[in-house]
Amino acid sequence: MAQALKKLTTQVLKPNNVDTIVGCTGLRASSTWWNNVQMGPPDVILGITEAYKKDTHPKKVNLGVGAYRDDEGKPFVLPSVRKAEEILHSRGLNHEYAPISGEATYTDAVAKLAFGEDSPVIKNKSNCTVQTLSGTGALRLGLEFITKHYAKAKEIWLPTPTWGNHPQICNTLNLPHKKYRYFDPKTNGFDLQGALEDISKIPEGSIILLHACAHNPTGVDPKPNDWEQLSKVIKERKLFPFFDMAYQGFATGDVDNDAFAVRLFVKEGHQVMLAQSFAKNMGLYGERAGALTFLCGDEATAAKVMSQVKIMVRVMYSNPPLYGARLVQEILTNAELKKQWLGDVKQMADRIITMRSQLRAGIEGAGNPHPWQHITDQIGMFCFTGLKPEQVERLTKEFHVYLTKDGRISVAGISSQNVNYIAEAIHKVTS
Repeated sequence: MAQALKKLTTQVLKPNNVDTIVGCTGLRASSTWWNNVQMGPPDVILGITEAYKKDTHPKKVNLGVGAYRDDEGKPFVLPSVRKAEEILHSRGLNHEYAPISGEATYTDAVAKLAFGEDSPVIKNKSNCTVQTLSGTGALRLGLEFITKHYAKAKEIWLPTPTWGNHPQICNTLNLPHKKYRYFDPKTNGFDLQGALEDISKIPEGSIILLHACAHNPTGVDPKPNDWEQLSKVIKERKLFPFFDMAYQGFATGDVDNDAFAVRLFVKEGHQVMLAQSFAKNMGLYGERAGALTFLCGDEATAAKVMSQVKIMVRVMYSNPPLYGARLVQEILTNAELKKQWLGDVKQMADRIITMRSQLRAGIEGAGNPHPWQHITDQIGMFCFTGLKPEQVERLTKEFHVYLTKDGRISVAGISSQNVNYIAEAIHKVTS
C-alpha cells in the first residue's frame, strides 16, 4: 500500500502534470464573470479618513467626517439612548419581522415629531408614513416611487451645492436632475434672489428638493421670511416639494424650530414628501432608523399610496430593521425619556454653536484680514469656510488638518483642545 501511494504521488508531481495543473488554474482564474468591471472611484470622505489614520502627527485633526463627536473627539452615545436601550433589554423582546411599513407606533411618533402633535395631516390620517433605512433609504424609496407613480414632470431640481448622494440616487434611477442657485460664494450665505429667480423658471409639475434645516454641505439655511418667499414661488410654479430632514434639532437645538420650513409648507397647502433620519439627532448612525412620509390630501389616497409603497419595500428589503426603530419609538413615546432626549439634542447643538464662536474668535483674534462672520451665521454640523483648494491643501500638508477640497468642515470635529490650533492654521493659510 505504501509503495502504491509513493508511486501515485511521484506521478502527480511530475513537471508535466504540475504545468497542467497550474495551467488549468490560471485558465479558470482568468475566465471569471467579472472581467468587465471597472475600478470605481474612492469615496471622498473615506479617503480623507484613511489619510488621517495614516498620519502620525500628534496634532492631526479630522474635519471631514459628518458624525458628531464630544469635546474629547469621541463618538457620543446619548444618555437618553442608553436609557432606552436598558428599557428594551429589560423587556426581553423577540426578533420577529416588523410590518413591511414599520410598526404603526413608530411611524405615528416620527410623523408627529416632523409635522407637530396637533397637525391636521395627522388627525385627518392623510399622511402615508413608512419606516425606511435611515434618510438615504427614505430618499431612495421616495425617488423610486416618483419614477413609478408620479404623473407629472419626472425632473428633480437640486440646490447648488447639495449632499452628494442626492444626484447619485437620481443617476441610479435615471431621473433627470438640474440645479437651482442656493449658496452664494461671495457672501458665504444664502442666495435668496438667485434661488427665487431660478425656481420661478422651473417647469410646472417638477420636483424640487429642499433641505429642511442645517443644509448639508454649506450650513446655510434660509431665514423664516426667506422660506415664506420660497413657499410662495414654489406654489405659484406648481412644484412638488420633497424635503430632506436629516438634522432636526441639530440646527438650533430645538426640534420644533428646525421643522419650521416643513410645517410652513404644510400650512400653506403644499402636499410635501419628507425624508427623515435619526442618525444624527439620536446618534443612531449604524442602526439605520428613518422614515418617508407622503402627504396625500385625504385618507383614501393615503391608503392607495401605502399599498404601492409596501409593494416596493417588499421587493427591496422585505421588512425594516427593528432595533433602531424601537429605540426611536421608546424615546418619542415616553414623556420622561423624550424630555431627556430633547436636552441631549440641545447639548450637542450648543457644543457645535460654541465651537463656531471660538473658531471665528480665534481666526479674527489672530488679526486675519478676511471676514469670518459666516462661520457663526451658518448653522448645523457643517460649515463652508470659503477656503480655496490650494488653502485646503496647505492645511492638510503643513498643519495635518483634514477636510474636503471645497473647504467644507464638520464643526463636530472641533473641540476645546484643538480649536485654537485650527484657527491658527486657517489664519496662516489665508493671510
